[in-house]
Amino acid sequence: MGSGHRGVPTRAPNDFQPPCPRSGVGLALCRRLLEEDGRIHLCVACRNALKAEATRDAILELHPAAQVSTVEVDLGSLASVLRAAKELRCRFQRLDFVYLNAGIMPNPHVNFKALWKGLLTGKLLHMLTTAEGVMTQTDRLNGDGLQEVFATNLFGHFILIRQLESLLCGNEKPSRLIWTSSSNARESAFSLSDYQHAKGQESYSSSKYATDLTSVVLNRKLNKQGLYSSVVCPGLVMSNMTYRILPVFLWTLLMPIMWLIRFFAKTYTLTPFNGAEAHVWLFKQKPEYLDVLAKYHSCTSGLGKNYVEPRKMDVDEETAEKFYQKLLELEEQTLERYGDLLD
Repeated sequence: MGSGHRGVPTRAPNDFQPPCPRSGVGLALCRRLLEEDGRIHLCVACRNALKAEATRDAILELHPAAQVSTVEVDLGSLASVLRAAKELRCRFQRLDFVYLNAGIMPNPHVNFKALWKGLLTGKLLHMLTTAEGVMTQTDRLNGDGLQEVFATNLFGHFILIRQLESLLCGNEKPSRLIWTSSSNARESAFSLSDYQHAKGQESYSSSKYATDLTSVVLNRKLNKQGLYSSVVCPGLVMSNMTYRILPVFLWTLLMPIMWLIRFFAKTYTLTPFNGAEAHVWLFKQKPEYLDVLAKYHSCTSGLGKNYVEPRKMDVDEETAEKFYQKLLELEEQTLERYGDLLD
């Protein structure tokens, strides 16, 4: 988020919000956005001030003249989200882009038996590119009594957007929401009756499918007010989250194989720079002409060429509407205790 100029120099500032990007796609995104337009003002959102300053310094190393500010926000804490939104409403008159990139995958486990079965049945490549049937997680409740993955990956973002609508809607030019989803977002992992995924072991997949549903509904509700929502998949990126899945020495052994797999699986982007391709591509598009039911995938060819591939999302719009109503109900229930942080 932030302010800066793009296009006519006398125009009001543009605002961007790539969340905490210290080592992954977020940092690469910030740097690549500045390569596209050095006049923008980035406002980097991180869980704590130390990480925020480290990220700001990392950006300024390559772009010393850039306008970069920070805001502290933990997407897994409603109080933190509300405080950050209040601060942002004081600091900015409008936001042009909000990149919704924060995400967690606690205690990931790989099902090696499922991988072996996939090898024998010819489904291994599909499993390696989507993690379907391979990855499980152990979730827990956070301080707000919500499932931690749901709260961090989806609901915290949703509340932030709701609190920032005055800066996002009704502006002279469209504002944009760009959500980081995943190829692991699967309908089979999501249930309206258990949308926080308290009873399952695929909370990450469920939260990313919920992200897809939310984006679809927000377009239906807010396009007429000048707010457009898009969903991207960065592909398989080697980041802090990825390295937690297996021991580092195993990743070291697997990397040459993964580079080879890229010739068959174009979503093996591997580097944060490549993973940010779809995010940057959307930055340059006119939102009115985008397909609201498409997910934009960052892809890298076997020879290392980056490109973007739109794919139709497997979402039911009626389910999306019902889920949106549940989000509104949960918002009303959970924010009752935070009256002092609401205007």
